Amino acid sequence: MWFRRTRSSPLDDNLWLVVGLGNPGPGYAGHRHNVGQMVLAELADRMSANFKSHKTNATVAEGRSFPDGPKLVLAKPNTFMNVSGGPVAALLRFYSLEPSRLIVVHDELDLPFDTLKLKAGGGHGGHNGLRDIIAATGTNDFTRVRVGIGRPPGRQDAADYVLRDFTAAERTTLPNLLTDAADAVEAIAADGLTTAQQKFHSPA
Repeated sequence: MWFRRTRSSPLDDNLWLVVGLGNPGPGYAGHRHNVGQMVLAELADRMSANFKSHKTNATVAEGRSFPDGPKLVLAKPNTFMNVSGGPVAALLRFYSLEPSRLIVVHDELDLPFDTLKLKAGGGHGGHNGLRDIIAATGTNDFTRVRVGIGRPPGRQDAADYVLRDFTAAERTTLPNLLTDAADAVEAIAADGLTTAQQKFHSPA
């Protein structure tokens, strides 16, 4: 079994793998498609943790947001978005974690900019990063923090839209969105998905 735990330690029941999706390299860093990795940068700053190269073809930072809180393994695959699955599956094996202990933070076209939705399971919704993770791990049993970037205006192609930087107007609000998304990750790990959803989902 790929995901059977092979070790036992006090950390096992309080350890989460948090993956921020995006494309590698400075040329992509500000793109909407990389908002998941921007959220990880916010979390790493809170934990005073530095990202380091890891044998799973990812960069990883480890730490806790508060004393005695859950341990978070923050990971950014070194691959392009549409082949994120290999590093994610390798990270789960390395840390002997089941996919239910995985939180994937990613951009979401189907949500308005500056909104969040938290969910467990479900399909990939056309998101190539999620599609590859599901294919590589053989399951959709993981939690997603969906960071709304909105649909492109007019007839602009979605593939082009996600590979562009946020607008000047969006950048004024972006820090608050990243803060909220990082808070949501911490809440899922500390309090569970249902409690986090009640806190971060806007009333219908």
